Amino acid sequence: MKQMTLSAGGFERYGKTTRRAAFLAEMNRVVPWAKLCAVVEPVYPKAGNGRPPIGLERMLRIYFLQQWFNLSDPAVEEALYDSLAMRDFVGIDLGREPAPDETTVCKFRHLLEKHDLGRSLFQEVHRHLATQGLKVTTGTIVDASIINDPSSTKNAEQRRDPDMHQTKKGNQWYFGMKAHIGVDSRTKLIHSVVATAANVADSTVLPDLPQGNETRVWGDQAYRGQRNVIRGCAPKAKDFTNRRYRHCGVVDEQEKARNRTKSQVQAKVEHVFGVIKRVFGFAKVRYRGLEKNAHRLFVTCALANLFMVRHHLLRSQGAQCAC
Repeated sequence: MKQMTLSAGGFERYGKTTRRAAFLAEMNRVVPWAKLCAVVEPVYPKAGNGRPPIGLERMLRIYFLQQWFNLSDPAVEEALYDSLAMRDFVGIDLGREPAPDETTVCKFRHLLEKHDLGRSLFQEVHRHLATQGLKVTTGTIVDASIINDPSSTKNAEQRRDPDMHQTKKGNQWYFGMKAHIGVDSRTKLIHSVVATAANVADSTVLPDLPQGNETRVWGDQAYRGQRNVIRGCAPKAKDFTNRRYRHCGVVDEQEKARNRTKSQVQAKVEHVFGVIKRVFGFAKVRYRGLEKNAHRLFVTCALANLFMVRHHLLRSQGAQCAC
């Protein structure tokens, strides 16, 4: 067996900043840790006669690692032992202390879910971005995307998740939940989030997505014919949803051209879903029940907002340091 060198003990001669390390360094700077910890602090266990609780910010950092890298409770524990970049981000020195075990991580997640703090964290991030000059304008794009759930019945109850339902999109059947979001048409920031079963029609959730002061609302053909609904929740808004351009095999070229122009704005919402489902890996549900997955959706949307504007926030911090 080849003898190990001192590099195994932290005396590496060569190194490279990995994409993971660079990403965590950026997010460490843009996440408002103090403000988010203040949201959780009132319900977090206090030190008493028993074993003192782990630091709140450390647990919040571990929880965010789960969202960014799509990790389960056991997987994030193993990742902390395996990845130096993650340990540095959380602030764990294995020479002095172990990483929190999966049970501790699970209890923290259940604490957040019990008090519905995912929604509060999302709102706090929204307020923080507003103080940084990233305010929601008067245009909203509405859309929904299906998040798949395994339809297998190989579980203790031998049945599918009763909170999830199936729906047909095109010629394909899907089973799971649906994420409905309202996105600012200029900054692409998510300002409204609703989670439902997959069989709920997009137009049903439309009244919950606009902010109320919009002048324009964009959406695909799933929201057509909802002009009165839009006026009811946003009185000054004009309906810029796509219209039907094909009827009885006849194509209305003018309506098709108008839809193409509207789609140039609507495409921004696909960038947001790309971050949620491709970058953060939230393309499939992880937990059983709509409530737990809705909580994860709120937190993921909050982190997606920070991720999309991270360069703006880093430039602002650099300008403040220069002054």
